Amino acid sequence: MSDRHRRKSLSIFRPPPVSALTPIDEPPDNAPVGGLLKKKRPATTFSSNPSSSPTSDMAPSSPLTPIKRADSKSSIDRLMTRSRPRSLQKQGRPSSLFGSLRSLHSLPDDDDLARVSSTPTSIHSASFPIDVYGGTVLHHGEIQTAGGMFRKKSQYFVLTDSHLIRFKCQARASDIFPSIPSSTGRASGIRHSRMSSNSSLHELHASTSSESHQGIPLSHVVAVWRLEDGKPYFSIQISHFDEETYHASDTTLQLHDPRDCDLWLSSLRGAVMKQRLTNPKSFTQGFVDYTARALEQEHDYDPEQFRMFKVVQRERSGRAGARSSSEDLTKISSTICILAIGAYKVHLVPLPRSSRTASSTSLSDMTGVSNGIMALTSLAVHDYDDAFQLTFRLPLQQASTLLLAASHVSDIALYVRHAADYLRPEWLEAPFTWNVPQSVDDEIWPIPLSNDDYQGFDRTLTAYSAAYNIDTSRIRYFVNCSCEDAPAFELHPPAGKGRTRYTALELLAIMRSLRYNESFSTVSFRNINLEVLHSLHDRFGDDHVPLTTRSGEPLQIENHAHLSLLIQEVQALAVKCKRLRRLDFAFSLHRKELNDDEDAHDAGCGLCQALFPLCARQQTNVDWIVLNGIILCKVDIDYLYGAALDRSCHFRALDLAYCGLNDRNMDTILEAIEHQAATMESIDLSGNLARLEPWALGRHLGGLEFIRKINLSNISRTSGPEPLFAAETLLAWKLVEIRLARTSLNEQTVEALATYLRSNQSNYLRILQLDQCKLTGSAAASLLTAMDRGPRQPRDLHIQLNENHLEQDHEQLVKVISNSRTPNQVTMQMLEYKSERDFQRLLEAFALNKSTHYLDISKASLPADASDDTCDALHRLLAENDTLEVLDISGEHSHLEAANFGSGLNHALAGLKYNQSLKVLHVEHQRLGLQGASTLATVLQENQSLAEIHCENNEINLQAFTVLVNSLEHNTTLLFLPFMDRDRAWTQKKVDREIDSIRDDSSIMSKAGMSPSTKATVHRTLGRTLGKTIAGQRSFSARNLEKSTSPMQGYTESDIKAAMGSLSQNWDRETAHLQQYLARNYSIAQGLPLDGPPLLTVDRAGAGDSLAYALRGIGFDDTTPIAEMDRQLIPDDSGVEDLADEGEEGEEGALEMREHSHV
Repeated sequence: MSDRHRRKSLSIFRPPPVSALTPIDEPPDNAPVGGLLKKKRPATTFSSNPSSSPTSDMAPSSPLTPIKRADSKSSIDRLMTRSRPRSLQKQGRPSSLFGSLRSLHSLPDDDDLARVSSTPTSIHSASFPIDVYGGTVLHHGEIQTAGGMFRKKSQYFVLTDSHLIRFKCQARASDIFPSIPSSTGRASGIRHSRMSSNSSLHELHASTSSESHQGIPLSHVVAVWRLEDGKPYFSIQISHFDEETYHASDTTLQLHDPRDCDLWLSSLRGAVMKQRLTNPKSFTQGFVDYTARALEQEHDYDPEQFRMFKVVQRERSGRAGARSSSEDLTKISSTICILAIGAYKVHLVPLPRSSRTASSTSLSDMTGVSNGIMALTSLAVHDYDDAFQLTFRLPLQQASTLLLAASHVSDIALYVRHAADYLRPEWLEAPFTWNVPQSVDDEIWPIPLSNDDYQGFDRTLTAYSAAYNIDTSRIRYFVNCSCEDAPAFELHPPAGKGRTRYTALELLAIMRSLRYNESFSTVSFRNINLEVLHSLHDRFGDDHVPLTTRSGEPLQIENHAHLSLLIQEVQALAVKCKRLRRLDFAFSLHRKELNDDEDAHDAGCGLCQALFPLCARQQTNVDWIVLNGIILCKVDIDYLYGAALDRSCHFRALDLAYCGLNDRNMDTILEAIEHQAATMESIDLSGNLARLEPWALGRHLGGLEFIRKINLSNISRTSGPEPLFAAETLLAWKLVEIRLARTSLNEQTVEALATYLRSNQSNYLRILQLDQCKLTGSAAASLLTAMDRGPRQPRDLHIQLNENHLEQDHEQLVKVISNSRTPNQVTMQMLEYKSERDFQRLLEAFALNKSTHYLDISKASLPADASDDTCDALHRLLAENDTLEVLDISGEHSHLEAANFGSGLNHALAGLKYNQSLKVLHVEHQRLGLQGASTLATVLQENQSLAEIHCENNEINLQAFTVLVNSLEHNTTLLFLPFMDRDRAWTQKKVDREIDSIRDDSSIMSKAGMSPSTKATVHRTLGRTLGKTIAGQRSFSARNLEKSTSPMQGYTESDIKAAMGSLSQNWDRETAHLQQYLARNYSIAQGLPLDGPPLLTVDRAGAGDSLAYALRGIGFDDTTPIAEMDRQLIPDDSGVEDLADEGEEGEEGALEMREHSHV
């Protein structure tokens, strides 16, 4: 691990003590320092600088602006100023058998290369292009070529400022470069250097006399590195590539003296770097296009982030160490390729095939390799050669290491590091090993401030998804900014049909993207299955394991690397996010309830083990933990109890609903909560198996000073006359929420609650949930009266009285409501009235009420459909109440029960025309149909206060939907009207049933061999069905309908398919019109200018969605395929006469077959 600023380099690639680099061009003592070349880097690919070129071989500069360092030195300066090895500075060093390897500095200062060109001393020197091969000798030496056991061949190498030249002997090199002395005597018995080259097949097997001097341009050199083969000699490999001729080759130098190896290595690297900085060379446009296309295939090409370098893929040391002799050096074959850095991945792109056919490297055909930057676990750079390595590891897999070498190694390391930091903009510590020289570490580029939402979370998540090869579009999340401890990250179920769970890699990508992110105070995995991580252990590495807190404090967790991935990721999330206060894991682990034996041996859910020890040591700021719906065992309770006993551990809330707590575990929990009395704000113990004793609740919870929320819903208590909470206990609290749903409340408990509601301690109360508490009307009236604060001072409180026995003592409740002694929000769902008169009185009371702004009386059950008197009472409520802003009168539809007001609701809805206060209306599952939709359309043309109408699941067909949409032409206040997707699906199913019925009837007639008269009867029935208009269109006379349908013609399967397509297009068209109207109204409400031309008035009242309408609206071909003649649907004209009497049947849209038409 390494931080973003200064780091200690723990490189495992430490050179031998004698391998220090030697200066290749030392200036005189009086030479000015400013004359040295400075290393320049172009702008980073992550900036928008247009001058940045991804094809340049120049080293990059700062990613944002050039970094000015008055005291910093470039890479070439560092190479030129490093001292020689101490052993090489000694005088009297014995010379090599083939001559001394000396640098230019050992030559006389007055040597002039101009003397060579006029007096050549060999037949080859006259034509030697001295100007092309450089004019300054940097290093030279005679070495021996490994030509076999009985044949040895000497060659002499000269390193100039632009080329590495090979001569047959030192004399010929001296003829060309007078600064090189002629051949001198050699001492025997001294180990000498040898060279082996495998530059190309032609070079190996077809050398000619014209090759007495072969030059390698330094601009073609890709990398210079030392071969680590474990042999007693020292080898240097040089890989070079010519883009113009597509010539790739390797040259290997083998030396016995480590000092000579270091000298050659430093000289070659320095010369290559100086040549690259002096004469920068860009990639050809063909190579750039080729590489860009390779990245586009991986969906990773981004022109602003794209960079490419030539690199060498080195062979592993194991293969090199297997060589048995120096002659095998000629068989070394490294692979030159392109390293490209994309938006989210690092790619090794093979050279084009045409560029590899002329070199020996084409013998090892290479395929492209792509690795995600987020999967990087190690980046190591040698400080003595051009070698480096990149290690990548995917979760639950072994690591993969790329052994590479490049003269741009420093630039590659900085670009990869910058890409990783850019994709993790908030990480304070990189999750990979960073082993680089200190000089490279000092040049890490700063990351620009992120303007992305939530500090680049999407960017990081996309990068992890690319690295783990998962589809980002399947991940759905929501950021809730209106909840407590906001903003809250809420993960939703995955997108896509048939997928209800996230995979392990998807969950890991999400959790690791949340690390270090300071945008969220809450992270919720509610209802997200995390079992896949609970059972997984990553045995292939611990690079993902957090070892320290955000501030660097060691976690000190035993066997941390051997824990499950769920524990590791939750701990990392808790310790790395400073702003995170709440973690919600409700119903994320599905565990069965345990008996006593299983409970004693169970290892626990893992979440308690992950969080509570961190809370005990104050290594996390998470203090609100939600574990609802997760069965807890003894081990989990012990973790919680051990953390709660430490008073330095500050818990704000513990939500342990439906955790399977028995009496013993509940007592332990209550005792633990008592120790957190100074900080506890919320408790949720609902839905557990334990039977609570009122005295225990008072003893353990009575001392909670700052408790705000308490939830004891669906619990059992011991029998007795005492209240669940004593009035004294309640009066010590300033509660915001009290939830006691599905918990039986006796009279003493109701009286204690009334006492608390009358006191000022309850002024902060906002939610009082008393669903299914067996409250009568008198009990509810007592509570409503207690919370009253006087006329025209309604309490800002939401009381929920769902599914109680309010019909008992109903008169007391109605009196309190009519006197406006209710809070501003009242919910009374699923009330069952045996007498419809009681429900009428409730509606009349709310019509007079002036204190309630939100009323929910949905799913009310009446003995039968609402009578006219009940609808009149609802009409008065909608027309006369000027206080209500939100009203829910929805019905209920299920397989076991259905509750709705019936057709009389249409008359009641007409009262909305006189209402000027109601803003939101819920009227679902009331079977409004076309008539109800028409009523709502009439209301919308006059009402200017309604902003939302929720009216789905009302059997609204296409014509009814069209009527609603048309009504918005003159309404500019409505902001929400559903697209009726569920009603559209209901209509589609209805038409499908009609088609299936027609096909079945046709099949029956065909198989039974019906007589012509019987078939005529069936045809008349089918004609009656296909000729029916849209439900409710009774204004059409039989004569008009006969004109519209006759002459009747046969319909084939293709005709029906075309008709169905037409219906779908009509729905889509109306939906588009609705979107336009709502967008217009939203712009008006927000004071925004209207975009586009005004909406045109289109008369679409005649639209329908029956099969008959669709068939009439399509022009069919006069000819019918013979193969489909048997499936023709031939309605009879005589069936049209009966349409006027069957309007109700048309509204239902069902096919009715006469019984006598069946055999």
